[in-house]
Amino acid sequence: MTQKLIAIDLDGTTLNGSSLISPKTKDVLQRATKAGHIVSIATGRPFRMSEQFYRQLNLKSPMVNFNGALVHLPYQHWLQESETLFSRDIVFDILAQKDALQLDYIAAENRDTFFVDRIDFEDAYLFSNEKPTEANLLENLKTNPTSMLVQTNNDMAETVTDQLVQQYSDYVDVSTWGGPKAILEIVAKGIEKAHGVKIIADSFQIDRQNIIAFGDEHNDVEMLDYAGWGVAMANGSEGAKAAANDITEKTNDEDGLADYLEKYLAI
Repeated sequence: MTQKLIAIDLDGTTLNGSSLISPKTKDVLQRATKAGHIVSIATGRPFRMSEQFYRQLNLKSPMVNFNGALVHLPYQHWLQESETLFSRDIVFDILAQKDALQLDYIAAENRDTFFVDRIDFEDAYLFSNEKPTEANLLENLKTNPTSMLVQTNNDMAETVTDQLVQQYSDYVDVSTWGGPKAILEIVAKGIEKAHGVKIIADSFQIDRQNIIAFGDEHNDVEMLDYAGWGVAMANGSEGAKAAANDITEKTNDEDGLADYLEKYLAI
């Protein structure tokens, strides 16, 4: 079979409901690599929150973090590396509107660390495996960030998104995470997973038609549409399914990605 670039989302796709890679999924992805294909993680997570899965799969390939804002080859210098930042002024401008927008917290991230406006909220481990300290307070943000997260209640999600888009659409894009809480992610204008996957594909001279991508959520839509063969998870959002060429028969809790890929590659 022609060499494929296999772009895999993590949460809700490669990872099961316990945020783990199952033995079968690991086996199939490693067999795909041994067969000569390139398996590349494309996630909204920062590297510090996805490194464990990169290592677990024994990957040597470039990966996409922050939904395309960081494209890099971990532990190595890579000429094609790309990192897209936006102005820190936007972070503090949104912070000034925290009460009006009914935001629970505001966080800014870069490839090395993260900053939050408070360190006493229940999702303190959302940004790192370690509990934040005063060094992680937003007031210590001195450089332009790679990504930003804000959380509000579900009833306000659409209103907050509309407000942010109205104010900053010339500079950033705003997307929502799936799940029970309304978490909005902000990255530089024009940044999405498809942007990162294209950089990786171009670096290996892999045609778009030879990219297969797996995803389940809103932030996977452009990647699923861009790939020559986009596959949405059975547990995915309606938007992801509409953008895909196919849908797995099984969910992420049933090794849906592994089951599909094993048949697709005939490995």
